[in-house]
Amino acid sequence: MTDTQKGLVALILAQTLWGLSPLYYKAVADVPAFEVLAHRTLWTCVLFGGYLAYQGRLHDLLTLMRGPKLRYVIPASLLISVNWGLFIYAIQSGQALEASFGYYVFPLVATLIGMLAFRERLRGLQVPAILLAALAVLVLGIGLGALPWLALSLAITFASYGAIKKSLDAGPILSVTGEVVLLVPIALAYLIGAELFGWGGSVAQPAGAFGHSLSGSLLLIAAGLATGVPLIFFATAARRLPMTVVGMGQYWNSTIQFGLAVLIFGEPFTHWHAIAMPLIWSALALYSVQAIRAESAARKLRRAG
Repeated sequence: MTDTQKGLVALILAQTLWGLSPLYYKAVADVPAFEVLAHRTLWTCVLFGGYLAYQGRLHDLLTLMRGPKLRYVIPASLLISVNWGLFIYAIQSGQALEASFGYYVFPLVATLIGMLAFRERLRGLQVPAILLAALAVLVLGIGLGALPWLALSLAITFASYGAIKKSLDAGPILSVTGEVVLLVPIALAYLIGAELFGWGGSVAQPAGAFGHSLSGSLLLIAAGLATGVPLIFFATAARRLPMTVVGMGQYWNSTIQFGLAVLIFGEPFTHWHAIAMPLIWSALALYSVQAIRAESAARKLRRAG
Protein backbone atom coordinates (compact mmCIF):
# COMPACT_ATOMS: atom_id res chain seq x y z
CA MET A 1 0.00 0.00 0.00
CA THR A 2 1.40 3.39 -1.00
CA ASP A 3 1.64 6.38 1.35
CA THR A 4 -1.23 8.06 -0.51
CA GLN A 5 -3.45 4.98 -0.11
CA LYS A 6 -2.59 4.78 3.61
CA GLY A 7 -3.46 8.46 3.91
CA LEU A 8 -6.84 7.98 2.23
CA VAL A 9 -7.70 5.01 4.49
CA ALA A 10 -6.69 7.03 7.56
CA LEU A 11 -8.75 10.02 6.40
CA ILE A 12 -11.86 7.90 5.79
CA LEU A 13 -11.47 6.24 9.21
CA ALA A 14 -10.99 9.59 10.98
CA GLN A 15 -13.96 11.32 9.38
CA THR A 16 -16.19 8.25 9.75
CA LEU A 17 -15.41 8.00 13.47
CA TRP A 18 -16.05 11.72 13.92
CA GLY A 19 -19.28 11.39 11.95
CA LEU A 20 -20.46 8.54 14.15
CA SER A 21 -19.48 10.31 17.39
CA PRO A 22 -23.07 11.54 18.03
CA LEU A 23 -23.95 7.90 18.76
CA TYR A 24 -21.47 7.97 21.64
CA TYR A 25 -22.76 11.25 23.08
CA LYS A 26 -26.33 9.95 22.85
CA ALA A 27 -25.20 6.92 24.85
CA VAL A 28 -24.07 9.22 27.70
CA ALA A 29 -27.09 11.52 27.43
CA ASP A 30 -28.03 10.79 31.06
CA VAL A 31 -24.81 12.52 32.20
CA PRO A 32 -24.73 16.37 32.29
CA ALA A 33 -23.00 17.82 29.23
CA PHE A 34 -20.35 19.71 31.21
CA GLU A 35 -19.51 16.55 33.14
CA VAL A 36 -19.09 14.63 29.87
CA LEU A 37 -16.85 17.46 28.65
CA ALA A 38 -14.73 17.21 31.80
CA HIS A 39 -14.32 13.45 31.31
CA ARG A 40 -13.51 14.01 27.63
CA THR A 41 -10.76 16.44 28.63
CA LEU A 42 -9.34 14.21 31.36
CA TRP A 43 -9.24 10.94 29.42
CA THR A 44 -7.98 12.60 26.23
CA CYS A 45 -5.07 13.93 28.31
CA VAL A 46 -4.40 10.43 29.71
CA LEU A 47 -4.56 8.83 26.24
CA PHE A 48 -2.42 11.40 24.46
CA GLY A 49 0.02 11.72 27.36
CA GLY A 50 0.51 7.96 27.24
CA TYR A 51 0.90 8.07 23.46
CA LEU A 52 3.60 10.77 23.68
CA ALA A 53 5.34 8.85 26.48
CA TYR A 54 5.34 5.73 24.28
CA GLN A 55 6.94 7.80 21.49
CA GLY A 56 9.47 9.28 23.89
CA ARG A 57 8.20 12.81 23.19
CA LEU A 58 7.24 14.08 26.65
CA HIS A 59 10.17 16.49 26.45
CA ASP A 60 8.51 18.02 23.38
CA LEU A 61 5.38 18.59 25.46
CA LEU A 62 7.41 20.29 28.22
CA THR A 63 9.09 22.49 25.61
CA LEU A 64 5.70 23.46 24.18
CA MET A 65 4.26 24.33 27.59
CA ARG A 66 7.28 26.38 28.69
CA GLY A 67 8.06 28.20 25.47
CA PRO A 68 6.60 31.12 23.53
CA LYS A 69 4.12 28.85 21.76
CA LEU A 70 2.09 28.73 24.96
CA ARG A 71 0.45 32.01 23.91
CA TYR A 72 -1.22 30.04 21.11
CA VAL A 73 -1.99 26.95 23.18
CA ILE A 74 -4.01 28.86 25.80
CA PRO A 75 -6.63 30.41 23.44
CA ALA A 76 -6.72 27.18 21.42
CA SER A 77 -7.57 25.20 24.57
CA LEU A 78 -10.40 27.62 25.43
CA LEU A 79 -11.88 27.51 21.91
CA ILE A 80 -11.75 23.73 21.56
CA SER A 81 -13.33 23.23 25.00
CA VAL A 82 -16.19 25.57 24.02
CA ASN A 83 -16.57 23.73 20.71
CA TRP A 84 -16.57 20.31 22.38
CA GLY A 85 -19.05 21.49 24.99
CA LEU A 86 -21.42 22.96 22.41
CA PHE A 87 -21.29 19.78 20.35
CA ILE A 88 -22.07 17.55 23.34
CA TYR A 89 -24.93 19.85 24.32
CA ALA A 90 -26.26 19.83 20.74
CA ILE A 91 -26.39 16.03 20.60
CA GLN A 92 -27.89 15.63 24.06
CA SER A 93 -30.54 18.30 23.46
CA GLY A 94 -31.75 16.86 20.15
CA GLN A 95 -29.98 19.35 17.89
CA ALA A 96 -27.67 17.01 15.98
CA LEU A 97 -29.10 18.33 12.71
CA GLU A 98 -28.04 21.87 13.58
CA ALA A 99 -24.62 20.58 14.65
CA SER A 100 -24.13 18.93 11.25
CA PHE A 101 -25.19 22.19 9.60
CA GLY A 102 -22.49 23.96 11.62
CA TYR A 103 -19.76 21.65 10.41
CA TYR A 104 -20.99 21.97 6.82
CA VAL A 105 -20.65 25.75 7.18
CA PHE A 106 -17.23 25.49 8.87
CA PRO A 107 -15.02 25.50 5.72
CA LEU A 108 -16.74 28.65 4.49
CA VAL A 109 -16.43 30.38 7.87
CA ALA A 110 -12.75 29.37 7.87
CA THR A 111 -12.38 31.11 4.51
CA LEU A 112 -13.88 34.31 5.93
CA ILE A 113 -11.57 34.16 8.95
CA GLY A 114 -8.66 33.67 6.55
CA MET A 115 -9.67 36.91 4.84
CA LEU A 116 -9.89 38.83 8.12
CA ALA A 117 -6.96 37.34 10.04
CA PHE A 118 -4.48 36.44 7.32
CA ARG A 119 -5.56 38.84 4.55
CA GLU A 120 -6.30 35.94 2.22
CA ARG A 121 -8.32 36.85 -0.85
CA LEU A 122 -11.47 35.22 -2.14
CA ARG A 123 -10.78 33.61 -5.47
CA GLY A 124 -13.03 32.45 -8.28
CA LEU A 125 -15.86 30.25 -7.11
CA GLN A 126 -15.26 31.05 -3.44
CA VAL A 127 -17.31 34.24 -3.86
CA PRO A 128 -20.60 32.58 -4.91
CA ALA A 129 -19.91 29.80 -2.39
CA ILE A 130 -19.81 32.31 0.49
CA LEU A 131 -22.94 34.05 -0.82
CA LEU A 132 -24.87 30.77 -1.07
CA ALA A 133 -23.83 29.82 2.48
CA ALA A 134 -24.98 33.22 3.78
CA LEU A 135 -28.29 32.73 1.95
CA ALA A 136 -28.72 29.29 3.55
CA VAL A 137 -28.20 30.77 7.04
CA LEU A 138 -30.66 33.55 6.22
CA VAL A 139 -33.26 31.04 4.99
CA LEU A 140 -33.01 29.05 8.22
CA GLY A 141 -33.10 32.22 10.29
CA ILE A 142 -36.28 33.47 8.61
CA GLY A 143 -37.94 30.07 8.41
CA LEU A 144 -37.25 28.94 11.97
CA GLY A 145 -37.73 32.36 13.50
CA ALA A 146 -34.16 32.65 14.77
CA LEU A 147 -30.67 32.37 13.37
CA PRO A 148 -29.06 28.92 13.82
CA TRP A 149 -26.86 30.24 16.62
CA LEU A 150 -25.69 26.83 17.77
CA ALA A 151 -24.54 25.87 14.26
CA LEU A 152 -22.85 29.23 13.75
CA SER A 153 -21.14 29.01 17.15
CA LEU A 154 -19.80 25.54 16.33
CA ALA A 155 -18.51 26.75 12.96
CA ILE A 156 -16.97 29.97 14.33
CA THR A 157 -15.26 28.37 17.34
CA PHE A 158 -13.83 25.52 15.24
CA ALA A 159 -12.69 27.85 12.45
CA SER A 160 -11.10 30.22 14.99
CA TYR A 161 -9.40 27.23 16.61
CA GLY A 162 -8.07 26.23 13.19
CA ALA A 163 -6.75 29.76 12.61
CA ILE A 164 -4.76 29.60 15.85
CA LYS A 165 -3.46 26.14 14.98
CA LYS A 166 -2.27 27.57 11.66
CA SER A 167 0.04 29.83 13.63
CA LEU A 168 1.12 27.10 16.07
CA ASP A 169 4.08 25.14 14.74
CA ALA A 170 3.38 21.84 16.50
CA GLY A 171 1.88 18.53 15.41
CA PRO A 172 -1.84 17.93 16.07
CA ILE A 173 -1.32 15.30 18.76
CA LEU A 174 1.32 17.33 20.61
CA SER A 175 -0.70 20.54 20.46
CA VAL A 176 -3.98 18.89 21.55
CA THR A 177 -2.13 17.27 24.47
CA GLY A 178 -0.88 20.71 25.51
CA GLU A 179 -4.40 22.09 25.26
CA VAL A 180 -5.98 19.42 27.44
CA VAL A 181 -3.11 19.59 29.97
CA LEU A 182 -4.12 23.21 30.59
CA LEU A 183 -7.77 22.23 30.99
CA VAL A 184 -7.30 19.14 33.20
CA PRO A 185 -7.15 21.07 36.53
CA ILE A 186 -10.50 22.69 35.71
CA ALA A 187 -11.94 19.34 34.61
CA LEU A 188 -10.76 17.59 37.78
CA ALA A 189 -12.12 20.35 40.01
CA TYR A 190 -15.50 20.12 38.29
CA LEU A 191 -15.62 16.31 38.49
CA ILE A 192 -14.84 16.44 42.23
CA GLY A 193 -17.60 19.03 42.67
CA ALA A 194 -20.01 16.89 40.68
CA GLU A 195 -19.24 13.81 42.80
CA LEU A 196 -19.30 15.56 46.18
CA PHE A 197 -21.76 18.42 45.73
CA GLY A 198 -23.84 17.48 42.69
CA TRP A 199 -22.57 20.33 40.49
CA GLY A 200 -24.49 20.59 37.23
CA GLY A 201 -26.92 17.81 38.08
CA SER A 202 -30.68 17.67 37.60
CA VAL A 203 -33.47 15.15 38.03
CA ALA A 204 -33.05 14.00 34.42
CA GLN A 205 -29.25 14.10 34.53
CA PRO A 206 -27.91 13.34 38.03
CA ALA A 207 -24.36 14.57 38.66
CA GLY A 208 -21.43 12.37 39.63
CA ALA A 209 -22.07 9.49 37.24
CA PHE A 210 -18.55 8.07 37.38
CA GLY A 211 -18.20 5.03 39.63
CA HIS A 212 -21.90 4.26 39.91
CA SER A 213 -21.66 1.36 37.46
CA LEU A 214 -18.83 -0.37 35.63
CA SER A 215 -20.44 0.05 32.22
CA GLY A 216 -21.20 3.74 32.79
CA SER A 217 -17.68 4.44 34.05
CA LEU A 218 -16.07 2.64 31.11
CA LEU A 219 -18.31 4.60 28.76
CA LEU A 220 -17.06 7.88 30.24
CA ILE A 221 -13.44 6.74 30.03
CA ALA A 222 -14.10 5.96 26.35
CA ALA A 223 -14.54 9.71 25.79
CA GLY A 224 -10.76 9.84 25.45
CA LEU A 225 -10.82 7.19 22.75
CA ALA A 226 -13.73 8.91 20.95
CA THR A 227 -11.62 12.08 20.81
CA GLY A 228 -8.13 10.70 20.38
CA VAL A 229 -8.35 7.78 17.97
CA PRO A 230 -9.83 9.74 15.03
CA LEU A 231 -7.34 12.55 15.64
CA ILE A 232 -4.44 10.11 15.38
CA PHE A 233 -5.87 8.85 12.08
CA PHE A 234 -6.35 12.45 10.96
CA ALA A 235 -2.73 13.32 11.76
CA THR A 236 -1.64 10.31 9.69
CA ALA A 237 -3.78 11.48 6.76
CA ALA A 238 -2.57 15.10 6.99
CA ARG A 239 1.05 13.97 6.60
CA ARG A 240 0.33 11.97 3.45
CA LEU A 241 -2.37 13.86 1.53
CA PRO A 242 -2.82 17.33 -0.01
CA MET A 243 -4.69 19.71 2.29
CA THR A 244 -7.43 20.04 -0.34
CA VAL A 245 -8.26 16.35 0.02
CA VAL A 246 -7.97 16.50 3.81
CA GLY A 247 -10.33 19.49 3.95
CA MET A 248 -12.96 17.87 1.77
CA GLY A 249 -12.98 14.86 4.08
CA GLN A 250 -14.85 17.12 6.53
CA TYR A 251 -17.92 16.85 4.30
CA TRP A 252 -18.08 13.08 4.84
CA ASN A 253 -18.10 13.66 8.60
CA SER A 254 -20.89 16.25 8.31
CA THR A 255 -22.93 14.01 5.99
CA ILE A 256 -22.81 11.10 8.44
CA GLN A 257 -23.93 13.42 11.25
CA PHE A 258 -26.72 14.72 9.03
CA GLY A 259 -27.88 11.16 8.28
CA LEU A 260 -27.83 10.19 11.96
CA ALA A 261 -29.82 13.27 12.95
CA VAL A 262 -32.59 12.69 10.42
CA LEU A 263 -32.69 8.90 10.01
CA ILE A 264 -31.62 7.59 13.44
CA PHE A 265 -32.45 10.32 15.95
CA GLY A 266 -35.63 11.33 14.12
CA GLU A 267 -35.04 15.07 14.39
CA PRO A 268 -37.50 17.20 12.37
CA PHE A 269 -36.32 18.06 8.87
CA THR A 270 -38.49 21.01 7.91
CA HIS A 271 -39.09 22.43 4.44
CA TRP A 272 -36.77 25.27 5.50
CA HIS A 273 -34.01 22.73 5.99
CA ALA A 274 -34.94 21.28 2.60
CA ILE A 275 -34.19 24.69 1.07
CA ALA A 276 -31.11 25.56 3.15
CA MET A 277 -29.23 22.25 2.91
CA PRO A 278 -29.09 22.14 -0.93
CA LEU A 279 -27.80 25.72 -0.82
CA ILE A 280 -25.02 24.62 1.54
CA TRP A 281 -24.22 21.56 -0.58
CA SER A 282 -24.05 23.75 -3.68
CA ALA A 283 -21.77 26.17 -1.86
CA LEU A 284 -19.48 23.34 -0.81
CA ALA A 285 -19.42 21.97 -4.36
CA LEU A 286 -18.27 25.37 -5.67
CA TYR A 287 -15.78 25.69 -2.81
CA SER A 288 -14.37 22.22 -3.56
CA VAL A 289 -14.01 22.88 -7.30
CA GLN A 290 -12.09 26.08 -6.53
CA ALA A 291 -9.88 24.27 -4.00
CA ILE A 292 -9.08 21.52 -6.53
CA ARG A 293 -8.24 24.14 -9.16
CA ALA A 294 -5.94 25.97 -6.74
CA GLU A 295 -4.20 22.73 -5.73
CA SER A 296 -3.72 21.78 -9.39
CA ALA A 297 -2.28 25.21 -10.25
CA ALA A 298 0.10 25.08 -7.28
CA ARG A 299 1.25 21.60 -8.30
CA LYS A 300 2.00 22.81 -11.85
CA LEU A 301 3.99 25.74 -10.46
CA ARG A 302 6.04 23.40 -8.27
CA ARG A 303 6.78 21.16 -11.24
CA ALA A 304 7.72 24.14 -13.39
CA GLY A 305 10.04 25.39 -10.65
